[in-house]
Amino acid sequence: MTIDGSPATTFATFTVTDPATGLPAGQAPDATREQLDTAVAAARRAQPAWAALGPDERRDHLRAIADIIDAHTDELAGLVTAEQGKPLAVAVTEVSGLSFWLRETAGLDLPVTVNQDDAQRRSVTRHVPLGVVAAITPWNYPMGQLSFKLGPALLAGNTVVVKPSDLAPLSALRLGELIRQAVPAGVVNVVTGIGELGAWMSGHPGFDKISFTGSTRTGRAVMAGASASLTRVTLELGGNDPAVVLADADPEAVADQLFWAAFSNTGQICLASKRIYLHTDVFDRVAARLVQLADEVVVGDGRDEKTQIGPVSNRRQYDTVVDLLQDTVDQGYEILAGGLPDPDQAGYFIRPTIVGQPPETARIVQEEQFGPVLPLLRYDDVDDAIARANAGEYGLGASVWSADPQAALAVAERIEAGTVWVNEVMHLSPTAAFGGLKQSGVGVESGQAGLLEFTERQTVTVRHPA
Repeated sequence: MTIDGSPATTFATFTVTDPATGLPAGQAPDATREQLDTAVAAARRAQPAWAALGPDERRDHLRAIADIIDAHTDELAGLVTAEQGKPLAVAVTEVSGLSFWLRETAGLDLPVTVNQDDAQRRSVTRHVPLGVVAAITPWNYPMGQLSFKLGPALLAGNTVVVKPSDLAPLSALRLGELIRQAVPAGVVNVVTGIGELGAWMSGHPGFDKISFTGSTRTGRAVMAGASASLTRVTLELGGNDPAVVLADADPEAVADQLFWAAFSNTGQICLASKRIYLHTDVFDRVAARLVQLADEVVVGDGRDEKTQIGPVSNRRQYDTVVDLLQDTVDQGYEILAGGLPDPDQAGYFIRPTIVGQPPETARIVQEEQFGPVLPLLRYDDVDDAIARANAGEYGLGASVWSADPQAALAVAERIEAGTVWVNEVMHLSPTAAFGGLKQSGVGVESGQAGLLEFTERQTVTVRHPA
């Protein structure tokens, strides 16, 4: 681990499993409560001097971290593939995306608002750092999810304690090692562990902010833990994102995009298209093309350059997806492609599975599968499609597809989601805010709005002499 700019070892370790083989990919340290306290204390000591550097010097540090990542992209990507399973080329893109995001974040500004400036007084509102930030990241994008946390927190003048998922901690541990010399001691700490580490962090009085990405269930626990100290939180949680395909859409073109919208990263993306509403006029053609793609795509070990879709990332998620698939089979819903995996196989492989017209009440429609399973749902009336798309507890992302962008926009504006795309999906930008409605989260990430989530507003008023 990295604590106060130095390596920190533990008596206990835990095994990280390679999802392509089911064999160990490595060992990671299992932090004690005392080590977490040490990391928080180090971040607390380092924070005043880090904030005093000013934004321009902090920008330079972010760019230096990005340069180090670029110099070690292949190494970090190899660790991502070994611990998470995605194809190596996709892992390279993920790691490169982190360095890109750091550089783009370095270009953001912290605004100062002049409220009053006259003969009586000058009043300004500025954005000051919160202090120490806990950055808790998930296993689906071990490097990519740091994009939304590390850069903004540091640029705003905070120090950070990073806790990656215990299912994919290796790349974050290595990143911590690599950047020890790029920032002052204590500014970036990386701790790992199983069991109670996450709960210790969410309830730790030494944190001024918790930025968490993960499931809605765990997000509720993080918020509950943070409530004791009124610790600020940003929660990017689950989603069950609908895609609504209108009657005039090009079936084959839309299908090609929706396939990867659903199955990129083996479907393990919070913003993946997880239920597709197809107008009757295009249902058969879109379904046929999706089935063709599902049958043709290469599923395998991410280290094989031919692989397009890797395994499910871990045993827990594999079992969750298999349980949903078993329910789909037991209920007699039509499986158009894929299906239950071989229980005797090595690794956590599930072929892209397409389910034809399950009822709206089906588990595969109502639950976030977070895996390579996609239900196709038919509709005749667009108002009905919108109502069904809006049903449920989630409101993270959505997409609308049409040959007429204005018609699609009219539908998009009625969808209850934090981000809605027209004729594309999962496009995120370092300059645009991203967050969820309903049970999909609290607060936003990315863009200036995401940067400001790592600050507190302070109004300073100076009354002039009479």
